[in-house]
Amino acid sequence: MIRMGFEMRHITDFDIDTMVSVLQASKDETNNSPAGIKSFYARFVKRPLDVLLVVMAAPFVLPVVLVLALVIWYNGDKPFYTQLRVGRSGRSFRLWKLRTMVANADACLADYLASNPEAKAEWDLTQKLKKDPRITSTGTFLRKTSLDELPQLWNVLRGDMSLVGPRPMMLDQQTLYPGSDYYHLRPGVTGLWQISDRNDSSFAARATFDASYAKDLSLHEDAKIVAKTIGVVLRCTGY
Repeated sequence: MIRMGFEMRHITDFDIDTMVSVLQASKDETNNSPAGIKSFYARFVKRPLDVLLVVMAAPFVLPVVLVLALVIWYNGDKPFYTQLRVGRSGRSFRLWKLRTMVANADACLADYLASNPEAKAEWDLTQKLKKDPRITSTGTFLRKTSLDELPQLWNVLRGDMSLVGPRPMMLDQQTLYPGSDYYHLRPGVTGLWQISDRNDSSFAARATFDASYAKDLSLHEDAKIVAKTIGVVLRCTGY
């Protein structure tokens, strides 16, 4: 019935049971989370710190991104590339990068793997290729220096990602991922996997890195990963 502009209705047992189930599921998810995720830093400091650092870095990063985008455009390609990735709690988001691949990258990869069994085995194990036929000459430089990742700072500002966290997964890679800690975290521009043996480890091994990071998540851990990332970038080991 309607009284004073408000709709009054009975709350059924079903409504109550549903609300209790939702609240219990939320509580269980929190209780089952690794210790680091439940820390004060993870809950109240990490996200504001991400935003502050991105805003501070923007005046220096934006000119670099603009110059690199112009170089890619001059070479005849669209400068930016977006792809759906898996975010926290399994929600998908659109990740931004500077373009490093040819326009028909998916078809190129499929043809290459079909005719190259060794590359197919490498791809199945690591989801990466040391000799990737999709990468352009400019893209090779961008990947070695990790400069192609700079537009992801926009994802950090939006809240899709964090500066430090697990490597963002593609949607079709979820079936290959054996862990669950990834889903408690925002994916990171850099992370424990990125500063470790990323070029030689299997894709499934990422779950071990993510579990370790989720357990030890702290300001000290994030600062240590960022510091090591600088060394990795300067060594130009990415591909």
